Amino acid sequence: MMDLGLLIIRLVIGVLFIGHGAQKLFGWFGGYGLKGTGGWFDSIGMKPGVTLALLAGLTELFGGLLFALGLLTPLAGIMIAGTMLMAIIKVHAPNGLWSTANGYEYNLTLLVVAIGIALIGPGQYALDAFLF
Repeated sequence: MMDLGLLIIRLVIGVLFIGHGAQKLFGWFGGYGLKGTGGWFDSIGMKPGVTLALLAGLTELFGGLLFALGLLTPLAGIMIAGTMLMAIIKVHAPNGLWSTANGYEYNLTLLVVAIGIALIGPGQYALDAFLF
């Protein structure tokens, strides 16, 4: 049952991060695309905004894909955790912990899940289990 639980966690978190990356890169799922996200990044002092939006989008897209597949899971966990750490530092930390005040509660939860899976492994229902 543990392997099934790990699979469910990886799939949900991974697919959500694929979606977040697609929002930044392509404007899908209600996102703003590179130009819009880049402009927002510029407005919060992350420059050059479009370049950093591209890097964030690619990291979320490919980190999410790797995480969902259970492929190179430690790397995938670091990619997801890194984007969440930046979101906490650059956007949510000044608002406190709770998400009701746009705080970092949700981002911290995702960061901890990603690092936890990276440390314990993706389980048997993962490409890492078949390849390594």
